[in-house]
Amino acid sequence: MKRSDLLVPDLARNMQLIGHSDQGGRPDAVQIMVHRGYAYVGHMFSNGFSVIDVRDPSQPRAVNYVAAPPSTWNIHLQTHDDLLLVINAKNMFAAQEFQDEKAYYSGALGQKVGTADGKRAERDWRAGLAVYDISRGGEPREIGFMPVDGGGIHRVWYTGGRWAYASALIDGFTDYIFITIDMSDPTRPREAGRFWLPGMNLAAGESPDWDPARRHGLHHPIVHGDTAYLAWRDAGMVILDVKDRTKPQLISHRNWSPPFGGGTHNCLPLPDRDLLVVLDEAVLDHQEDGEKLVWMFDIREPANPVSISAFKSPTDVAYKAKPGHFGPHNLHENRPGSFVSSELIFTTYQNAGVRVFDIRDKYAPREVGALVPPAPATLVDSRPNRPQVIQSADVFVDSNGMIYSTDYNGGLYVMEFLG
Repeated sequence: MKRSDLLVPDLARNMQLIGHSDQGGRPDAVQIMVHRGYAYVGHMFSNGFSVIDVRDPSQPRAVNYVAAPPSTWNIHLQTHDDLLLVINAKNMFAAQEFQDEKAYYSGALGQKVGTADGKRAERDWRAGLAVYDISRGGEPREIGFMPVDGGGIHRVWYTGGRWAYASALIDGFTDYIFITIDMSDPTRPREAGRFWLPGMNLAAGESPDWDPARRHGLHHPIVHGDTAYLAWRDAGMVILDVKDRTKPQLISHRNWSPPFGGGTHNCLPLPDRDLLVVLDEAVLDHQEDGEKLVWMFDIREPANPVSISAFKSPTDVAYKAKPGHFGPHNLHENRPGSFVSSELIFTTYQNAGVRVFDIRDKYAPREVGALVPPAPATLVDSRPNRPQVIQSADVFVDSNGMIYSTDYNGGLYVMEFLG
């Protein structure tokens, strides 16, 4: 009997669950990349990343686990051709100062981590970007590393070629900033350029002019051509001209928080329609940080992006009252080689599972599919008072339309959209 036969979704509408993996007994998962029949999954609590053989999506099989250095996160990663890029950063959720997650999602992270003052202190984590050879899919082999002086890298964007892009917590800055990375020699990646919002560079004498309780830090970029679309948490959305990768230039900056709750997490361009899908992440239980939404922007004029609609939050169950986070977390990012669509958007809603939206009418997105996996069998999250409830984290859709979704405690779920 397949493992998926033992799992009954709490809700399935126009979707079905076809496979599941506990990832070799490490079911805590964040970002996932599916590449040449293997899923590469970053762990939230198990320090490292795993490789899952998904050539038979109905029976995903864990084939490898690569441990991170002590106290180091490998939660985010990227694949292209024979390369796997893996972030290395301080394991925030293992640190005592972040056992209450409110502390992680508020205020200047660099000040709490001890990197904002620019003084090099003893650190028990590895900070930077690791590059692996994955020409033998199930056997990643580290071939390069780019160190970062600071907390490390949070998330990276790489679709091949010379350039990668990342958010980095660097000594002297209040929070994560944007960096470009020269990958012309994968064994020796190097930083090439930087961009930050005014007020973030404390080492240069800048002073923040925003509420000190807010997270003005870059989550990550998505880059199309010579334009970068950046999700800047409580500072909203930033669009950059990166034609000169060494000197990124501001095109526009929009922030709708307040009155909305911030937490901007993804900025997905749909170039053929001059649209941008912008997702705000729910980061606290029971919508304590307010209702978070997925927005549609018209970017025909990049210097003046205009919000034209928003996705409706799921209402099939009283998810706000359900334990855990309710609201958007992540979306499928239309990576080259994966399923690419400017009409269907796949999102995770944490305790409301995975949702599919039809955006053919850009002014009225509508939900057309939903699957909420059951509660996880175990609780890996080591932080106090966390509920044993589904928290769908990331979603990746392969070129065949197969949907892969991760959970902080529940492992890897493989689904199909029946629309």
